[in-house]
Amino acid sequence: MKQFTPIRTRPPEAPFKKGDVLVLFGELFNRGYANGLVEEAERHGLTVVRATVGRRDENNNLRALTEEESKNIPQPFINVPLEAGFDLEQDSSGQTPNDYLKGVKLSEWQNVQLSEKTLAEASEKGRTRFKKQTAEFISQLENKVLTNLQPGNHVHFAHLMAGGVPRSKIVLPLMNRVFKGTGDRWLASKDFWNSTIGSFLKLNFHAVTAETFDILVDESTALRDKLKAKNISTSYVAYGYHGTEVIVDGEYRWQSYAPYIQGWAKIDLEDYSKKWFQKGVQTCVYNCPEILTNSSSIFQGVEIALYNLLRSLKRELPNHPTTARLFNECQQVLKEPNMLDKVFADVDAFMNFSQQHGTSDFQTWPQHSTKEQMEKMLALSDEIVSIHKDDKSLMSPILSEIIFNSCGYIMLHDAYKPQSPVLWIGHDVISKCIPNA
Repeated sequence: MKQFTPIRTRPPEAPFKKGDVLVLFGELFNRGYANGLVEEAERHGLTVVRATVGRRDENNNLRALTEEESKNIPQPFINVPLEAGFDLEQDSSGQTPNDYLKGVKLSEWQNVQLSEKTLAEASEKGRTRFKKQTAEFISQLENKVLTNLQPGNHVHFAHLMAGGVPRSKIVLPLMNRVFKGTGDRWLASKDFWNSTIGSFLKLNFHAVTAETFDILVDESTALRDKLKAKNISTSYVAYGYHGTEVIVDGEYRWQSYAPYIQGWAKIDLEDYSKKWFQKGVQTCVYNCPEILTNSSSIFQGVEIALYNLLRSLKRELPNHPTTARLFNECQQVLKEPNMLDKVFADVDAFMNFSQQHGTSDFQTWPQHSTKEQMEKMLALSDEIVSIHKDDKSLMSPILSEIIFNSCGYIMLHDAYKPQSPVLWIGHDVISKCIPNA
């Protein structure tokens, strides 16, 4: 029986003080969850240490950022390339997993052969490289940033690693069929996931999304022990997704997007957090509500649950100025303001269908898609976009900002000393954590 542990109340502000540090383990991109965490940390005077995943040169060699590329990144910045995954690592014959996918036609993808030996060798090389990179990152962090910490200070590590889609031309067209395909273009996520290419993705997702967290905590053990001896505390947070609670038919109910093939790696991430928490390390994976970001745009339909955040705000904060402002802003981008009621009704109908259909069940999560479910989800997503005045000015970015800001508040203050290694952030506590709520 899987355990569901939601946060129900707004966490009190943690006792941060001058000298405390937020360490970003991974690169900060625009319009993502971590921006809310950074903004909250800066409001409380923490020093924010930025990082990079690096870049690839013309020969696909991993490198640090150039002076030109890094000139606008605020200091302190540790220029150690933290790219994870192994799709560009060579096996013993000098070939990368991606090399074996070159020239594969869309009609032949199921015939691809990738040996277990190649995947194992490339995976181990990627792991070894990443551990070395992480050790160097921790060394520079200690020697360049943490030298002046005083007893009572706190160092808060934020794991920003996610994804792991191999950089191979055949993968994205297949994923587009899995996540956006209808009719003859629909590709069952289960068939894709159980294929050779799917097995490759599963291993690379694990390496990027989950194993990087384990390596971070492990490689920083010596530093953590040194800090503890000086009465300096540490904590680690990571961004998860494992469904979220939203209002459906007037009550809070857990639901999830499907197909979420990264879900297996997210479960592995949770398991690593549990392992370290049991050893006495302050770690927590926060399962956040879905928003529409640059990295999630391929997953059309993830934004459907987002619209019901307005109903949570109305329930939790009926007289709050932010509630009135958001309702007004969302109505203003629609062709007709009263169309919101239809959006809520259609979202409820789809949520109920998904639950009855078996594609949104907590105990068996993550679920694969079905053709009927995908067609309903994509049609609803398109329909809601169509009632906007302008498809470049949507409700989803307005509501997404509320979610990443509230998640930032929770993941800074609750995680100062987390009570559990895995927690869920639902629309109810999102509403309670907006400013002055």
